[in-house]
Amino acid sequence: MLKKMLMGACLGLALTTGAQAADGLDTVKSENEITFAMSGAYPPFNFVDEQGDLAGFDVEIGKEIAKRIGVEGTPIATAWDGIIAGLLANRYDTIIGSMAITDERLKTIDFSDPYYRSGAQLFVKKDSDIGDIQDMSGKKIGVTLGTTFEEWLRKNAPEVEIRTYKGVPQMMMETQSGRISGFVTDRLTGIMAIKDKGMNIQMAGDLLYPELIGIALQKENPELLAAINKAIADMQADGTYQQISEKWFGTDIR
Repeated sequence: MLKKMLMGACLGLALTTGAQAADGLDTVKSENEITFAMSGAYPPFNFVDEQGDLAGFDVEIGKEIAKRIGVEGTPIATAWDGIIAGLLANRYDTIIGSMAITDERLKTIDFSDPYYRSGAQLFVKKDSDIGDIQDMSGKKIGVTLGTTFEEWLRKNAPEVEIRTYKGVPQMMMETQSGRISGFVTDRLTGIMAIKDKGMNIQMAGDLLYPELIGIALQKENPELLAAINKAIADMQADGTYQQISEKWFGTDIR
């Protein structure tokens, strides 16, 4: 890992001029390792298990991609609000952390083909009289800091009082206790987290908007991007993707 950080520092001048010494695929193969970042606070997609290791859907997808490229896959936990900056600073090779593909992000980074589809959902207590986002006017709503969910709320729901958190578990506890009236997160993540923790929380209304989720990497890495896309397509074609998906969600989330 230290080697990657030193390499990133040495390449800093080249990167600022928009030119890399080699495609990222050459780098990961020469080091026999591809590193991929995530928040570690987004179960069941990615989280820290009882042994203190990163686990979840994203972790298994990342390790399977690494296997198909022919290298070791190493997940790395980092704060979500600085995860893109870390990618651009060469602290890891990719982000495999349920990151939505957006036009704004595409200005600075590239994305693989989508590896699943979901969307933003409002969750509230089961005894709440809140039926959808319009009923949240003037109320406190939770959202994970630095997500597209936060960005959407600030643009489209200016009447709500936003509270930011590090992850879904905190927001569920705050909603359960009544400190906030609800929270917005990925629909699949919310459903699975509620089921896992047995929380008295439910969905309110329809999806706020749909999202396509991809694997992020630095621009100007066509060979690495192609290798990742091929791995995703092959996993879906041979049934490996479905096996991983059903393990974590009980269904194929494509």
